[in-house]
Amino acid sequence: MKIVATSPSFSRNRNLQNEIFKYFPDAVLNTDGKKFSQDELIEYIKDANGIIVGLDNIDECVLSNCPNLKIISKYGVGLNNIDVQACKRRKVVIGWTGGVNKLSVAEMALGFMLMFARNLFMSTNELKSGIWNKSAGFQLSGKSIGIIGIGHTGKELVRLLKPFNCKIFANDVIDQTDYYKENAITETSKDEIFKTCDFVTINTPHNADTHNMVDINVLKSMKNSAYIINIARGGIINETDLKKALKNNIIAGAALDAYVKEPPCDQELLVLPNLICTPHIGGNAKEAVEAMGMSAIEHLKDFYKL
Repeated sequence: MKIVATSPSFSRNRNLQNEIFKYFPDAVLNTDGKKFSQDELIEYIKDANGIIVGLDNIDECVLSNCPNLKIISKYGVGLNNIDVQACKRRKVVIGWTGGVNKLSVAEMALGFMLMFARNLFMSTNELKSGIWNKSAGFQLSGKSIGIIGIGHTGKELVRLLKPFNCKIFANDVIDQTDYYKENAITETSKDEIFKTCDFVTINTPHNADTHNMVDINVLKSMKNSAYIINIARGGIINETDLKKALKNNIIAGAALDAYVKEPPCDQELLVLPNLICTPHIGGNAKEAVEAMGMSAIEHLKDFYKL
């Protein structure tokens, strides 16, 4: 059988290399860190029986050019880059485990909140520019936090916030009444979260329902002292509208770890002093990388009964 991994971070991890070669000694790894176009991806995986995929798009076109493909093992947690229905039609199994990197992502969201609250990001950049500004921000403790999407990462963020005694407001498409009661969370509408919370975190998938969910009208409804954080997927926040809101101080700041296009190219947005921008690394803490990789390998082992 031929196993191919497309993800550079999986392919370059020594522990994951050792583990996959233990069971699949002829596995092909993307150790050069190649970012594939669709044609290059097809060429790379066309003869594979199984693939380990991170963020590469696996759609009908790709699948139609991979006649031997039997299993796609997901390195990561989102399935928005895989055409699940096309896989079902072609009887291609998807190996996937939700929430493998939830702690890594939730820690980053909390980190963003603390950076904004205590003015760590802006004061660091100012001091590097020779500006001595002792504005120390405010304490995160006791503030109102809105969490849109209470899945694996949302619940982990709730757990991490407990010592701060924040007032937590939540919205999710699934009824989670018992969980909210157990954790003293107020369930409310997205509109109410945007209007009232000091921090709003986006933890939802990107789909037709959430595309451009945060536009200029939503941003204008927020307090001008509020912050918005996207640790989910690009396309949920309208980046053009966000740029306008940040430039005009409609909101106090934003943190982005995901973008419509990656890597992003809107330098006018990226250089704004009230934007923290990171290169989609929320789920990539060392421990999370290995957990996601081991999970992907386990799905292959289970499929091939190894």
